[in-house]
Amino acid sequence: MKLKSILIIALAAISINASAQTVRNRSGASVGKIESNGTVRNASGASIGRVESNGTVRNGSGASIGRVESNGTVRNGSGASIGRIDNDGTVRNASGASIGKIDRDGTVRNSSGASIGKIENTSQQKAAAYYFFFNK
Repeated sequence: MKLKSILIIALAAISINASAQTVRNRSGASVGKIESNGTVRNASGASIGRVESNGTVRNGSGASIGRVESNGTVRNGSGASIGRIDNDGTVRNASGASIGKIDRDGTVRNSSGASIGKIENTSQQKAAAYYFFFNK
């Protein structure tokens, strides 16, 4: 499974903070935000998804598209395990191979170590929202 597939679900493993987080692409441009209530908005301000407090991630139509369990296991919308996020931010596919990393500062990296985006002032797992909603 690609880094994208795992990181798009990883947003569910977050706790919602009191303020919105800005989502930036690899060039540093703002491409959206995640509001304190879990609503994810694109750069135009349109709602494109939601993160529920129980960890479920929903797309703009309200369909469940996955979740991350408290142990870091990443599941798709059907409940199948597609990978995991280790405590150090390493993202692993279903076979256990490292396919990327989420730095403590919110930077999301691909398997080559290149930055593919960032969410400011957030947890490692929440940083995965960059890939989830904005890098399709």
